[in-house]
Amino acid sequence: MPPARETTLRHEHSEFSAARAAEKAACAEQNKLAAHTVAAHALDAADCASLLEMLGLNAGEPED
Repeated sequence: MPPARETTLRHEHSEFSAARAAEKAACAEQNKLAAHTVAAHALDAADCASLLEMLGLNAGEPED
């Protein structure tokens, strides 16, 4: 494969990886804010846990 094409593919891969990382960070922040909103409106800890589970949100557990 010619070096120019290889460089282009690496560059595209790098941009894609950066976009995926940015999306993952934005999604984590959005989920964190959603979990805080749910917690603020829950009646008690059991209600909060139930709502978070229904919505597929974690309660502050780190993402992989």
